[in-house]
Amino acid sequence: MGKTAIILGATGLTGGILLQKLIEDKRYTTVKLFSRNKIEGLPIKVKQFIGNLLELENFKKDFIADEVFCCIGTTAKKTPDKTVYKAIDYGIPVAAAKLSKENGINTFLVVSALGANANSSVFYNKTKGEMEQSVLSKKIKNTYILQPSIIEGDRKETRIGEKIGLVLFKIFQPLFFGKLKKYQITEAEHIAQTMINLANSTSIKKIITSSSIKLLAKV
Repeated sequence: MGKTAIILGATGLTGGILLQKLIEDKRYTTVKLFSRNKIEGLPIKVKQFIGNLLELENFKKDFIADEVFCCIGTTAKKTPDKTVYKAIDYGIPVAAAKLSKENGINTFLVVSALGANANSSVFYNKTKGEMEQSVLSKKIKNTYILQPSIIEGDRKETRIGEKIGLVLFKIFQPLFFGKLKKYQITEAEHIAQTMINLANSTSIKKIITSSSIKLLAKV
């Protein structure tokens, strides 16, 4: 009997790559997508549940799977209102972890960020850090939190700030070694593959730092 996976954030960069990988992975017979918008042209193994993810509790009866992959995230440019921003970057992953615990899902993976710290004075880092703490507090048996650095990949949308950041990061990549290695660019492809590898492993490590993501993608 094949496995069922849930993806939150399949319309984004990392989530989109993850979706294609799970479609091709014969270990998975069903992939459930929970999102605001429908994705056209997907195979029959993909089941889509469309609605407001800020009210994820409404999906509880369908939120059944072996594994949950949470790739939800927004930006300050797209979501300048900090209350809405936190409802997305904190609220959705935590609600998903809560449903996972209640529905007996034992594997939960979520993309966070390098620098996540609940005690940070930086709103973005603080939000991610608080999200991590709340997710871990659900005590789901196999919980994995990935902390990538700046993410590289072929985005459908244009993010000028990130493009500039990527150019600068690439220039200084040779200087990022030793303790600075964690600041190297993280490829979305590696994040997606690492999530799948972790979901099918017996790893006990909860926090996956950016410098470990590339290595784990090759396991």
